[in-house]
Amino acid sequence: MINIGKTCVLDVVKEVAFGFYLDAEELDNVLLPSKYAPDGLAIGDSIEVFLYLDSEDRPLATTQKPKACVGEFAYLKAVDSTGIGTFLDWGLEKDVLVPFAEQHRPMEVGSSYLVYLYVDRVDGRIVASSKIDSFLSDDEPHSYNPQQPVDLIIANSTELGYKAIVNHGHWGVLYKNEVYQRLSFGQSIKGYIKYIRPDGKIDLSLQGGQEARDKNTQTILNHLQEQGGFAAVHDKSDPQLIADIFGMSKGAFKKSIGGLYKQRVIRIEKDGIYLVDES
Repeated sequence: MINIGKTCVLDVVKEVAFGFYLDAEELDNVLLPSKYAPDGLAIGDSIEVFLYLDSEDRPLATTQKPKACVGEFAYLKAVDSTGIGTFLDWGLEKDVLVPFAEQHRPMEVGSSYLVYLYVDRVDGRIVASSKIDSFLSDDEPHSYNPQQPVDLIIANSTELGYKAIVNHGHWGVLYKNEVYQRLSFGQSIKGYIKYIRPDGKIDLSLQGGQEARDKNTQTILNHLQEQGGFAAVHDKSDPQLIADIFGMSKGAFKKSIGGLYKQRVIRIEKDGIYLVDES
């Protein structure tokens, strides 16, 4: 089904002086203005577009890429304030409105806010809300698995660590004693499902899977090469020292040096780890 506020691939069915009409099925033919059409576009071609409503509430297509689609969260900058609400820059020529009733706190032009995009039931227009808790719940069912890669948006900080939005649909937690990099509100970042608690709540990690292990291993090798083949740290070292030097947990460090040791790339001594002299 083709919906307003989503990206889709549509067929060109008609060319006119001011653009191209695309077959949007139940939405009928939708105009793609000439300024958004790539050179050489012709009848019978297929093209990926984003659909929204113009000022007269007619479906319109664009090849501009929004920073988020309907049903997603995004960290957007306020660019204008009017008598009906605040407009945010979401990557399109036409800004998206946050009505006053959907502002968690009054918005100021120049500041950025984490918002959820949805279609207003009254007029069918795409609008945004900064009342993000209204669109998320710890009790929402899900089917995530440990070590599954996910997209995260950092949404809050607590005594435990950081609350993050998982795949635009669920809350999850990153524990601060397992985070070895600076995180900021509204930041989008790749993460992993660490553990699903019995009550369904989600624990997250920024490290997991083969890709993360390879990255950690390369970080250690780069450091050794920069330091002449030696680092005064090993599997018995203090976790904070490991985090300060390599930006990873002690567990991740031990797994990486264990793999390097088995491959005979390094040797582990009482005073630290050494690159093996291949000569």
